[in-house]
Parts: sequence; structure tokens; C-alpha cells
Amino acid sequence: MLKVGITGGIGSGKSTVSKIFELLGVPVYYADERAKDILIRDKDLANQVIQHFGADVYGEDGSLNRKYLANIVFNDKKQLDLLNSLVHPATIRDSDKWASEQNTPYVLKEAALLFESESFHYLDKIIGVSAPLPLRVHRVMKRDNVSRNDVLARVYKQIDEVIKMRLCDYVVYNDEQHMVIPQVLALHEQLLALAKEKQ
Repeated sequence: MLKVGITGGIGSGKSTVSKIFELLGVPVYYADERAKDILIRDKDLANQVIQHFGADVYGEDGSLNRKYLANIVFNDKKQLDLLNSLVHPATIRDSDKWASEQNTPYVLKEAALLFESESFHYLDKIIGVSAPLPLRVHRVMKRDNVSRNDVLARVYKQIDEVIKMRLCDYVVYNDEQHMVIPQVLALHEQLLALAKEKQ
């Protein structure tokens, strides 16, 4: 099976593009959502997180106290790197297991940090979703009801967009100048052909 990553900077629209692939019958693994689930489900990981960040990371009912954890890691790069070093390997294992359970020519893994987490090494091809920074900032401000500075702080924690797109095998332009659906349909055909070759 062909394993394809889809990535892009915050607000680029990678989830939107992923949803179009889903409509075409392609299973999509949403790494950020799954990671939140793994932090609760994977008891070994949960114990490591408690050891490093304290018992308050989890509520009495076992739920993840995201706000508490975010306050620790988003103001301290070392703490964020530490959390990522615990969560990324668990997510990679989970995505591999998930992919092995699918029955389609190819699958997609949607993740903001495919390159930063080194998980791109486990994928055959990478799709980048690109949009200009001002548009991305506007989208996230509207979506998350946050300030421009809050968005930019998150943007600067990721690899530069230009560099990220150069590292990708394909780029989908979600800039309100190009139509997205025709780009996805063309890519879908290419990936189906690649998957057939791989078989």
C-alpha cells in the first residue's frame, strides 16, 4: 500500500484538502486528533507524560487537561520538544497499525509536523498544501478566535513554509487563486497509478 503524507503550515487548509480526498474514498489519518486520543489511550505514554509534566495533565476521570499542558509547552521550546519526543513515536506506531488495517490503494496521513517529527521517513510521498501567510493568519484568527500575534507565534514554531513546500513531492495551492478540487482530482489519479506500480 502507498502511504502518502499531507502537510502544510497552520491555516494552509490541509484538513480541507484531506476531506476532499476522503470524499474520493481515501482513508485519512488525522495525526493531531489521534495524538490527543493516544495520550489518553496509551497508558505507558500517559505515565511518561505524568512523570515529566505532573499529574495535573490528566483529570480525575482520566481526561487530558489540554489547556494545562498547552500552557507548559507553548511557552517553552524545551518542554515542547520533550512532549513531541514522547508523542511522535507513539503516533507513528499508531498510524502504521491504522494503515495496515485499510484496504485501499493508498492512504493519507495528515500532520502539521511531518518533517519536524521525522515521520516523513515512513511515507512514500508527501503532499504540501500552500497558502500565503496573510491568508493563513486570517483563517486561523477567524477559526480559533485568537489574535494575530497568537497565530504568528504558532507559525514561527513550524518550518518555514517555502522550505516545507520544497521538501514535498506535490503541492496543492489553496490560495483562493487556484481551484482546489481539480488539483486534488489530478493528484488522486497520479497516486492511484503510483499505487498500482508499487503493487
